[in-house]
Amino acid sequence: MVIGKEKFALWITPEAKREVETHYKQDNCKSQSEYIEKAVRFYSGYLDTKHAETYLPRVLSDVLEGKLGSFGKRVGHLLFKQAVDQDIMANLVAYLSNVDLDQLQKLRVRCVKNVKETNGEIDFEDAFRFQKEITE
Repeated sequence: MVIGKEKFALWITPEAKREVETHYKQDNCKSQSEYIEKAVRFYSGYLDTKHAETYLPRVLSDVLEGKLGSFGKRVGHLLFKQAVDQDIMANLVAYLSNVDLDQLQKLRVRCVKNVKETNGEIDFEDAFRFQKEITE
């Protein structure tokens, strides 16, 4: 006799019995009873989650918040670093350039348009060609 388990009659269709016989070894179960018990627990868990509208979203929220929180921190640090480098470049270019404020405003309008049209995928070669056309 197995300790901690109860024996009871189980009526099952021949098709379901064949599935148990076919799959219990694939699931590394020692017996068909173990497979059926695991199946009952799995299905019960499935049913429990269908009625746990308050529990499941909270758990998913906690998991996603943890994952996205660390991802957000990483992206925030990278954006800060990129902004610092961009500020350095902007200051160097401004120091070395002979552009007046009117030209700068026109360039800003063009750049905003380019960023919107390309979804932020800016091509340095396109900017280079545009600038060469202006100065030549």
